[in-house]
Amino acid sequence: VQLQASGGGLVQAGGSLRLSCGASGGTFSGYSMGWFRQGPGKAREFVAAISRSGSTIYYADSVKGRFTISRDNAKKTVYLQMDSLKPEDTAVYYCAAKSVILTAPLPTSEKLYEHWGQGTLVTVSS
Repeated sequence: VQLQASGGGLVQAGGSLRLSCGASGGTFSGYSMGWFRQGPGKAREFVAAISRSGSTIYYADSVKGRFTISRDNAKKTVYLQMDSLKPEDTAVYYCAAKSVILTAPLPTSEKLYEHWGQGTLVTVSS
């Protein structure tokens, strides 16, 4: 599956952005989807993940209550709604996909994801 992330940009602290990640070339509903980010001088870190059906969702503690992950299997797209943005949210955001059976646990480690998008830059100014 090929992934294309979009929606990044420059926003002031307290603002909102919605990232999208469109998939092609695979059966989207067969993949768990995740968002990761890599800030300046930092290692890539987990942000959020959503199961194949959308019934299971995990968030990093740093974004819980501010970010919302969702998916539309008919549109082959996963979203990341980011509200109350902070300067420390500045990063390149990547979407990722892992092919899983329906009952598999939802992965949060980047090492478990097989397919990655190109990343989209989010810059939050103070």
